[in-house]
Amino acid sequence: SFWGATVITNLFSAIPYMGGDIVAWLWGGFAVDNATLTRFFALHFLLPFTILGAVMVHFLFLHQTGSSNPLGTPINSDKISFHPYYSFKDLAGVLLILSLLLLVSLGFPWILGDPENFLPANPLVTPVHIQPEWYFLF
Repeated sequence: SFWGATVITNLFSAIPYMGGDIVAWLWGGFAVDNATLTRFFALHFLLPFTILGAVMVHFLFLHQTGSSNPLGTPINSDKISFHPYYSFKDLAGVLLILSLLLLVSLGFPWILGDPENFLPANPLVTPVHIQPEWYFLF
């Protein structure tokens, strides 16, 4: 995560005039440090809840007003409601995927990781063999 944060935050330095200030603000200092990683871990924790809230508000508005109907034809006659039919089906799929994720992440956390990720980060030495994570290799 140290080298990933270094590379991704340095991409902001390409913004003219204020790129260096943005990078320093993201880092919280002059280099990637514990404060930077703590900020990014907090962001990765809070961002899914923010997105979930936005999706729920979207569903609420979609449920109240309905989807667009450009022809103006009545659509209530041949309609299967989303809840409970599709919501239970989606819930079963989500529970299946989350149970598999829980099995892999708690039972075998090392199985999909690169062995070099378990080494302590040294900002003075760049790792010899840098490769993307397994999900970027497809």
